[in-house]
Amino acid sequence: MQPARLTMLIFCLCLTTAQARAAAPCGGDFGAWLQGVKTEAAADGISQRTIQSALGGVTFDPSIIARDHAQGVFRQSFEQFSGRMVPPRLARAQQLLVRYAPVFSRIEQQYGVPGPVIVAIWGLETDFGVNSGKSPTIRSLASLAYDCRRPDKFRGELIAALQIVDRGDMAPSDLRGAWAGEIGQTQFLPSSYLKYAVDYDGDGRRDLIRSVPDVLASTANYLKGYGWQRGQPWGEGTANFQVLLQWNASQVYTKTVAYFAQQLAGGQ
Repeated sequence: MQPARLTMLIFCLCLTTAQARAAAPCGGDFGAWLQGVKTEAAADGISQRTIQSALGGVTFDPSIIARDHAQGVFRQSFEQFSGRMVPPRLARAQQLLVRYAPVFSRIEQQYGVPGPVIVAIWGLETDFGVNSGKSPTIRSLASLAYDCRRPDKFRGELIAALQIVDRGDMAPSDLRGAWAGEIGQTQFLPSSYLKYAVDYDGDGRRDLIRSVPDVLASTANYLKGYGWQRGQPWGEGTANFQVLLQWNASQVYTKTVAYFAQQLAGGQ
């Protein structure tokens, strides 16, 4: 192929990709919008097999949008929220710290994050994996990306979910979680899953739904990625408290995580 023709071909491919990203960012006909997502996914290197298995037959879920639009401001005080959330989970959290003590020891050596902090997040997010959510992740994310409230954010999360499937970590049918697209026992958005999930049980897959070692180590890896300081306190006003705010921006929620972890660590 002549250099001029090759240059023109590359230009056309880049133009097609750019058009796919710019076309129908939200709203309109759902089928046409979804086709744009498929085109973008293919341009990002996601296989046709994954695209068809994950997006084939996906429909819009208006109930997801209703829940998203109905969200209110977090109004509980720290005393109210922590009083409701921590005492019922304290005994179970202590049991899990003992049960997975070797895993937590290895995680702290590698990532610098103590077990009590991870267990506190685990308990508050999903009751230690009991309530991870049952919403089909791909459908939830597609619905939120199609809606015009936050289309760019959730379109990116939808592409990230497809990448999780494409790299072999999870099948589309396994991707079930919270209604807003969070996945697994500590509720990772797909983009965070891609960046921070680790295979800690050595089975070759990063499974944040069924593998407890993967869940715990990935949570520690997330906190380390945001600057967790080994051996330092995590109470309000510390650098590690600021890291916890990267997990959840709510001051009340983060204070509850810190308090729960301090109770587990003996009040340090």
